[in-house]
Amino acid sequence: MAILGNIIKGVIDLKDTFSSETNHVEEQKKVLKNLLEKAKDTAFGQAYNFDSILDSEDPGTSFTKIPYHDYNKINEEWWHKLQEGVENVTWPGNPEYFALSSGTTGKVSKRIPVTNEMIEAIRAGGVKQVFALTNFDLPPDFFEKEIMMLGSSTDLRERKEHLEGEISGISASNIPFWFRGYYKPGEDIAKIDDWDERVQTIAERAADWDIGALSGIPSWMELMMEKVISHNKLNNIHEIWPNLQVYTSGGVAFKPYEKSFNALLGKPITVIDTYLASEGFIACQTRPETQSMELITDNGIYFEFVPFEPEYIQQDGSLTEDAPSITLADVENDKEYVLIISTVSGAWRYIIGDTIAFTDKDRAEIKITGRTKFFLNTVGSQLSVNKMDDAMRHLEEVFSAKIPEYTICAKREADEEFYHCWYLGCDISSEKAQEVSEKLDAFLKDANKNYKVARSKALKGVKVTLISPERFYDWNERNKKKGGQVKMERVMNEEKFKTWEEFIADY
Repeated sequence: MAILGNIIKGVIDLKDTFSSETNHVEEQKKVLKNLLEKAKDTAFGQAYNFDSILDSEDPGTSFTKIPYHDYNKINEEWWHKLQEGVENVTWPGNPEYFALSSGTTGKVSKRIPVTNEMIEAIRAGGVKQVFALTNFDLPPDFFEKEIMMLGSSTDLRERKEHLEGEISGISASNIPFWFRGYYKPGEDIAKIDDWDERVQTIAERAADWDIGALSGIPSWMELMMEKVISHNKLNNIHEIWPNLQVYTSGGVAFKPYEKSFNALLGKPITVIDTYLASEGFIACQTRPETQSMELITDNGIYFEFVPFEPEYIQQDGSLTEDAPSITLADVENDKEYVLIISTVSGAWRYIIGDTIAFTDKDRAEIKITGRTKFFLNTVGSQLSVNKMDDAMRHLEEVFSAKIPEYTICAKREADEEFYHCWYLGCDISSEKAQEVSEKLDAFLKDANKNYKVARSKALKGVKVTLISPERFYDWNERNKKKGGQVKMERVMNEEKFKTWEEFIADY
C-alpha cells in the first residue's frame, strides 16, 4: 500500500478543500498596486511617477501612460545598467540571476533579470500546479514516484557578480530541499552542460529510476526518450518507466508534437500544460476538463492585453505606440491578444512576444496561439501560428504522418513574385512534396479568408520541401544550443531563410 503517497495526496486534497475561488480581477488590482509600491523609489518608478499612478482614482488606467517595452527598448534604456552592478534601476536592489534567452530570434542571448522575488513567484507557481494535481484523479502511488525535469544545465555561469543560465536551469537550481529526493536526473547530471552527454548519461541511468512524471519542452523530451529507448533496446518508454503517468509540457504548445510524442509511449498518459517563460511563471493547467491554462494572477505578474490586429503589429513583431491595452476585466473569450506583463523582476509593460486567447475569462484560462514575430502578413496573408499549426495537424491526418517541426518564409523568387516557402520536418516521402503543397494551400484557403484573397492576388504560390525533423534540431544546435528553452522559429525573414536554405543544402 502506498502509505506515503496516500499521505501526500491527502495533504493536497486537504489544501484544495480549504482553497477558495480566486477573484482574478481583484487579485490583479492588488498585484499592480504591490508592484508600484515596491518600485516607486527606483529610477524607473521615479521617471514614470509611480507615486502619482498610485494616488490616481484608477491606477490601472493611469498605468497605461507608460510606453510599451520590448526587450531591446528596456535593455537599452534600463536593464543594461543592472549588468554593471547599478542598483534600484527597475526593481529594488540588483538581481542575483539573469535568464539567458535567445528565444526564437537568433544567436545573441537576451539577459533578463531574475530577482529573488521572481524565484519565489516561480516556486509558488510550481506549488500551485502540484496542488492542482488533485483534480486529475491520480492514484496515491503516483505521489511517490520520481519526476524527470529536462531543462537546461543547472551549472550556472558567473558573469561579473551575477549568475546566468536559462530559466529552467535557474529554477532547477533553486528547487526546495524537500523536492530533491523526487527530482531526476539529479543535481550531478543536471549540471552537465553538453546536451548530448547529459542525455546519454540519462539513458545509461534510466533503469535506476522509477519515473512517474516528465517535465520539459516537447521536442527535447522526445529526443531524450528516443535516446533512452534506443540505448536500452526498448519498444517504448513505458518498458523502462512503467509507472510514467504524467507529462508536464511547457515553453511551446504541445499539440504540434502530440502524434510524434505519443508514438514513444506504451500507454496513454495525462498531459498537463504549463507556461513558464524566461520572464516568469505565467500560467498552468489546473483541471482535466480543458487543455487551457489558468493565468497566475495573484503572484508577481500584472497582465495587460492588446487586441491582436494587423494595424497594431509592426513588421518586427513590436506594437505601434497607439495600440490599446485592456485589463483582465474587459477581455473577451475566443479573441486573440498580445500579452503584456509587468513583474517583480522589474519588467514594465513588457511585450513578451506571445499571443494568447481566452477560453474562459471568468476562470482566467487561456491558450497560447502564437508569437507576434511569427505573424506572417507579407502580401496580406495574415497567417498566425495557430492557423499554421492547424494546417500541420490537417496534413498529419491526410498523410498519416508526424510533422513536429516546420518553418516558413514569404519569399520573393526569381520571377519577382512572392511565394510561401515551407520546410516540413516529417516522415512523408519527399516525392509527395507537390501533393502536400496542394493540400496545405487548399486547407489555408478554407481556414483563412485573408490568405485566400492573397492567393488570388500578390501571393503567387506555395512551395513545400520535406526534410527530416533532425535537420531542425541540428539547426538549433548550430545557431543556439540543444535542449533547454530553445525553440524553432516558425517564421523567418528572407535573410534568415537564405542562411537556413544554405544550411539544409549542405546535407
